[in-house]
Amino acid sequence: MDVDLIQVVNRLQETFTTIGGHSVDLPQCVVVGSQSSGKSSVLETIVGRDFLPRGSGIVTRRPLVLQLIHLPASEMSGGIEEYGEFLHLDRRFTDFNAIRQEIENETFRVAGQNKGISKQPIHLKIFSPHVINLTLVDLPGLTKIPVGDQPSDIERQIRSLVTDYISKPNCIIIAVSPANVDLANSDSLKLARTVDPQGRRTVGVLTKLDLMDQGTHALEILSGRMYPLRLGFVGVVNRSQHDINNAVPLIEARRSEEEFFRTHIAYRSIAHKCGTKYLAKTLNQVLMAHIRERLPDMKARLNTLMGQAQQELASFGDTSFMGDQHRGTLILKYMTQFAKDFVASIDGTSFDISTKELCGGARVYCIFQDIFAQALNSINPTQNLTVHDIRTAIRNSTGPRPTLFVPEAAFELLIKPQIKLLLPPSLRCVELVYEELMKICHNCTSAGLQRFPRLHAQLIEVVSELLRERLGPTSEYVQSLIEIQSAYINTNHPAFVNDSANIATRMREEKQRKTVPEPPRHEISLDSDLGTPATEEDEDDKQNQALIMNGVPHTKRAVEAFRRNGASNEGTKRAPPSSDSSADAPASGSTYSASSGPISTSGQRESFLNYFFGGATMNDASSSISLSSHMPEQKPNILTGRLGLEGNSAAYNMKSLDQYLSMDPVPEEEFALSEREAMETNLIRELITSYFNIVRLSIQDLVPKAIMHLLVNYSRDTVQNRLVVNLYKESMFEQLLHEDETLTKERQRVQALLDAYKEGFNVLSDITFKPSSA
Repeated sequence: MDVDLIQVVNRLQETFTTIGGHSVDLPQCVVVGSQSSGKSSVLETIVGRDFLPRGSGIVTRRPLVLQLIHLPASEMSGGIEEYGEFLHLDRRFTDFNAIRQEIENETFRVAGQNKGISKQPIHLKIFSPHVINLTLVDLPGLTKIPVGDQPSDIERQIRSLVTDYISKPNCIIIAVSPANVDLANSDSLKLARTVDPQGRRTVGVLTKLDLMDQGTHALEILSGRMYPLRLGFVGVVNRSQHDINNAVPLIEARRSEEEFFRTHIAYRSIAHKCGTKYLAKTLNQVLMAHIRERLPDMKARLNTLMGQAQQELASFGDTSFMGDQHRGTLILKYMTQFAKDFVASIDGTSFDISTKELCGGARVYCIFQDIFAQALNSINPTQNLTVHDIRTAIRNSTGPRPTLFVPEAAFELLIKPQIKLLLPPSLRCVELVYEELMKICHNCTSAGLQRFPRLHAQLIEVVSELLRERLGPTSEYVQSLIEIQSAYINTNHPAFVNDSANIATRMREEKQRKTVPEPPRHEISLDSDLGTPATEEDEDDKQNQALIMNGVPHTKRAVEAFRRNGASNEGTKRAPPSSDSSADAPASGSTYSASSGPISTSGQRESFLNYFFGGATMNDASSSISLSSHMPEQKPNILTGRLGLEGNSAAYNMKSLDQYLSMDPVPEEEFALSEREAMETNLIRELITSYFNIVRLSIQDLVPKAIMHLLVNYSRDTVQNRLVVNLYKESMFEQLLHEDETLTKERQRVQALLDAYKEGFNVLSDITFKPSSA
C-alpha cells in the first residue's frame, strides 16, 4: 500500500498541474544547493542515467519536477527497459540524451536565452525498474554574484523561487552541501533553517567527500553531532568531472562509491548509512512518513477546494435549463430580471446602490435641478440686445407715425427672440436624460446574464430602440412649449403687471428727481422791463422761442443742429410773424405737440405702457397747445413763398438731408440718445427682463415634467412588454441562449478540477496503511 500511496500522490500532482487549479500542497522532496554543489549529480545517480543539462553558470533555470515511477521489467513492452515522458508533450523518450535536449529547449522557450529564470516548472516522469517511487524537484542553484550575461538581481530571483517551494509545510528539504567547504558557509542549510528552524523536515546531503583535504573527514557531521537534523545527514560520492568527461557509466560510479565508504578508515563504520542507494531509500521512507503525517491536512485542503470549485461552477449558471423545454422559461426569467433592474435603477431601489457617486434616477434629478436650472439662470435676457436694436425696434413698430407712448408692438417684437433662447438648454436637457437612461440600460446586467452575450446584447438593443423612439416626441413637445410661450405674449400676467407697476413708479420717481423747474416766462419779461441787462442765455431763449414759432423742435440739440445745417449756414432770415394766427392752427378736436405731432385726445389706445408716459406726455401736449395759441402769424418766405421750414431754401434742399439717412450702422458709443429715447430704451429692457424671468420659471417647471412623462415614465412602464414582444419568440431561443465560448471552456475546466478534487479526496479517504515495522 505504501507504493500505491506515492503513486496516488504523483497522480494527483499531475492532475492538478494539468488542470491548472488552485495549488495543492502535496508532499514532495525539493533539492536545494548552491551552484556546483553536486545537485545534478545526486539526481542523476539516483536515477542511474545522464539526462540533466550541464555547463558553466546557471544551467537549471526552471524548476524540474521529477517523478520516479518503479515499473518492473516484466511490465515493459517492446524490449524497452526504461523511458521518460514530459507532461507538455504526448511522446515517449527512450533516449535520455533527447530528454536532456528537450529540457534545454523547454527552458529556452519559457525563460529565454539571457540566463534568466522562470517559476513555471517542467514535469518529467521516468519509468524504470531501477528506481523507487519518489518525487523530486530540482531548483536553480543558489548564487551570489551575477556572472556573464546573468541578470543583476539573479540572487534575489533564485532565492525567491527557492523560498516559495521550501516554505510549504508538506515539502521535504534536501539541503545539498559540498564537504570540502566549511559547513558554516553552507547556503542551503542557512536557507533551510529560515523555514524549518527545528530541522524536522530537512535532510542533509554531503557531497564531494572524496575531495576533502588529506587527514580530514566529515564523520561528526554525518553522525549528527556538529549540526543536528531530525532526518540526519547522508554522505555521497559522485562522479568527478574527469569521469563525466570520459562518460564513465553511473553503474560503475555507484560501485566506486560503495568501495570508497567501505574502505575509508573514517566512514567504514557507517558505510551502510552512506551512498546514493541509501539516500534514495531514505528519501522514499521520509516521503512516505510525511505523506502519512500530512494526510489529514491534505484531505481538509481538498475538501475546501471542492467547496470553492463548486461555488465557482455555480456562478456560471445551471446547465439544466439549457434543454428545449426550459429555454423559454430561462429567457423570460432574464427578461424580467433585466426590466426590474432597469426600473429599480431609475427609482433608486436597487440593492447595489453606489455610495461613491450618483447613479440612475439620482442623476436624472441632478440634471433637472442643477444642470438645467443653472443653464437657464445663466441666460441674460437682454445680453444680445443693443441700444441700437431696441431703438430701431421702437421706430420700426411705429411706422411713419409719431407716438405719445412706447409702442407695445416693439416689446413683442423684441421679447419673442429672447424667449427662444430657452430652447437650446431645454433640448439639451432632453438629450442628457436620454443619455443617462442609456447608461442605466447598459449597466443592467448580472452574473447569470453574462453567460449569454447575445441575449444581453438583444435586451440592450430593444430598450435602446424604445428610448430612441421616445426621444423624438419628447424633444418636439419641449420645443412646442417654447413656441407656445412665443405665440402669445400675455402682458396681463399678474406677475408682469405687478412688475410693470413697480417699474413705472420707480421711473417716475427718477424723472422727478432729475427734472429742475424753470422760472415762468412772465418773470423773465418782468426783469427785462426793470432794465435788467439781457444775458446770453436770454438770447438763446429768444432764439429758441423764435424757432419754436417756426415749427422747429425746441430741444437744445435740435436747435444747434438747425443752426448748423439750416438758417445759420444759408444766411437766411426768419419770416416775420403773421398776424393771422388761424392759418396754421390745428383742427378742432385735436392737439399738437412739438415732438409728437397731432394726436387724438379721445382715441388714445389702451396699453399696459400707457401709464409710463400718459401723464407726462399730456402735460407736454397742453404746453404745446398753449404755446401755439400765442405764436405770432407766420408769413411766407420771400424766396419760396412758403411757410415755416419749407421757406428755408437750405432745409428744403433734400440732397442736404442724405447725410442723415445713411444706412450704415452707427457704433453704439456714438449714439447720443435724447432723454425720451434713453427712458424708452431702459423701459423696454426692464420689461423684457421681467417677462423673460416669468417665462423662464415656467419652462424650468414644465420641461422636467414633460421629460418625466414622455420619456422616463413611459420607458419604465413599457420596457417589460417591449422586451416580451420583441424577444420572446421560439425561433430565437437557440440563438439568444448561445453561451460565450470562453465561458464554456472555463466551466469545463472548473468541472474537471472539481472532479479531480473529488477523486483525490475519495482516494485519500480509502487509503489504509500497514502498521510501521520500523
